[in-house]
Amino acid sequence: MGWFWFLLLVAVVCGFIGVLAKGLIWLLVIGVVIFVGVLVVAGLRYRGHSPRRGRP
Repeated sequence: MGWFWFLLLVAVVCGFIGVLAKGLIWLLVIGVVIFVGVLVVAGLRYRGHSPRRGRP
């Protein structure tokens, strides 16, 4: 869970720097890609925790 928050923070920081600094729009793109990647991984991780029933 710590990596999730760290990568989320990195994505936000890259996004802010990419928006505020001229010529660094690629940092905004990297931030968006990291953010989407973290959300996808978190979604896949928490989606698979459904209880499975065996055959009686």
